[in-house]
Amino acid sequence: MIYLILFIVLILLFIFGMTLLRTGLFNLSSKSLKGLLEKLTDKPWKGLIISILITALLQSSAAVMVLTIGLISARVLSFPQSIGIILGTNIGTTLTTEFITFDINDYLLPLAIIGVLFMIINKSQLRSIGFILFGIATVFTTMRGFKYFAGMIEDHPLLNTFFLQLADQPIIALLVGIGVTALIQSSTATIGIMMGFLEAGMLPIEIAIAIMLGSNIGTCITSYLASIGTEKSSKLCAYAHIWLNIGGVILFYPFIDILAATVKNMTADIDVQLAHASLLFNVLSSLLVLPFAERFGKLIMRIHS
Repeated sequence: MIYLILFIVLILLFIFGMTLLRTGLFNLSSKSLKGLLEKLTDKPWKGLIISILITALLQSSAAVMVLTIGLISARVLSFPQSIGIILGTNIGTTLTTEFITFDINDYLLPLAIIGVLFMIINKSQLRSIGFILFGIATVFTTMRGFKYFAGMIEDHPLLNTFFLQLADQPIIALLVGIGVTALIQSSTATIGIMMGFLEAGMLPIEIAIAIMLGSNIGTCITSYLASIGTEKSSKLCAYAHIWLNIGGVILFYPFIDILAATVKNMTADIDVQLAHASLLFNVLSSLLVLPFAERFGKLIMRIHS
């Protein structure tokens, strides 16, 4: 029971840190980001580039999808304009997973202290910077917590049995990724958890990649929930996000071993291997669809007409 409580606390702390980081970044740049989405999405490739930028800044593909659905609902954007944005969010969110693999452990305490000091200052810009700094400190501290937690449970017989079963059942690992991400509504948190288990030697990289693929489907739950009660165009945006991620997973699932071999050749650090796998999967998936973005949008409209 104590393991479950600790695990939940770590997840909540990670999401709390990401929320602080996202809030600070959004407060500093929300007006300009909305303006970019409104003005520079007339072509899918423009939407993709702007969406990568905005998602990287906000550290959340879900936040950009919710913002996009809101703009469509307000008739500021059209559904066809959102296709490029959807493709870009999948790439932009991978920059977050790359970011959390950096080693800044020696700076976490100073970042947290400075962040708290800035947060209590009655100036909006400094307070936003404080949110960012304290959020970064919280996220990276939680990543260390996941690694420590994995070390604590590596000898637990029930969990060892579960992970051994996962090692032989990549399809189950895929479903675990979908379920966990849908529950906590953060693919970054799911990948962060897997990084801790990887570093503790509890999972092979192939199974972690399968869970990562599942997390890309699970993260669609946020945009779908945001579209409930909205007009048809907003719902089409959520459906497009779902179908894009399902299609990408179906395409890449048979090649998990090849993807694993590729990232192993790129770095010896197993947590970075997972981050690179996420980056390669999302970049390739989005670039494959980009030339057919308009046709993809029409297909979504036909399916959900």
